[in-house]
Amino acid sequence: MILLFLIPPGPDMAFMLAVGLERGRHAALAAILGIGTGMSVYATAVVIGLGRVAESHPLLLDAVKLFGAGYLGWLAYVTFRNARASASGSQGPSTGRPYVRGVLVSLTNPKLILFFLAVLPQFMGRAENAGMQLALLGAVNVLAEVVLYGAIGLLAGAFHARFIGTRGAGAVLNYIAGGVYLALAVAVVTDLLRR
Repeated sequence: MILLFLIPPGPDMAFMLAVGLERGRHAALAAILGIGTGMSVYATAVVIGLGRVAESHPLLLDAVKLFGAGYLGWLAYVTFRNARASASGSQGPSTGRPYVRGVLVSLTNPKLILFFLAVLPQFMGRAENAGMQLALLGAVNVLAEVVLYGAIGLLAGAFHARFIGTRGAGAVLNYIAGGVYLALAVAVVTDLLRR
């Protein structure tokens, strides 16, 4: 069941692809640890019952999603600036630490919010200890995403390592990464406007 939520591309998967292409394997590794941290926050929130607060205050959830879209838009802007600077031979501004970016992208990922607050509690079954059952389900989901998306980020990082020596190729990789960030921001805003 968890794989049904992880396999379709979403902000976390696209973020890992973009980080790997933009900054390489080491950055992808830091980013997936950040995503795992963000997911762990949601898993913990579900265990202690914050899901009920989110259900009763949907505008708060929408505000988190909108913040995430804004953050992804900012990442796109800075990454495009890096691509232009790379193409001209100068060093562009940093898009920040990959771990922190991973935490923020994970915490503002609408797919994760939905999964942890709405879907995960539905798999409680007849558990005698609801908190332990939710903690176990959350841990399995975090581990599955870290392994799957981490592999995607490391694979993208291999392309980065192969092409980074070529100035033009580095710029192209940054343009692709910026496009991924921008597409994610637009997708989140479009989803909010449709409702």
